[in-house]
Amino acid sequence: QVQLVESGGGLVQAGGSLRLSCAASGSIFRVDVMGWYRQAPGKQRELVAAITSGGSTNYADSVKGRFTISRDNAKNTVYLQMNSLKPEDTAVYHCNANLKTSALLRSREVWGQGTLVTVSS
Repeated sequence: QVQLVESGGGLVQAGGSLRLSCAASGSIFRVDVMGWYRQAPGKQRELVAAITSGGSTNYADSVKGRFTISRDNAKNTVYLQMNSLKPEDTAVYHCNANLKTSALLRSREVWGQGTLVTVSS
């Protein structure tokens, strides 16, 4: 059984910062891409940022220059540092990972339960 456990969400004023963490645990052979998605009320889930095991990153245009994604491969953990937060960043943030539980099996996608980020104006 593999699971992703997120932490670090909460309430912050506009202009403030938060750091999200997501740790993958269980029977893991290899974690490939890890990322953060978010879903605001009434909107579709969207990619915020992603990072490969080699450190290549990809960001949504709306967060470029404000958010930074990083990871610790030894701990199978991904982080999202969010600075200069805006009310429009308010959403449930979900961690995502593509991983293999065995060298013989194909990669599969795993989701965390989500953590709420609320930015007040």
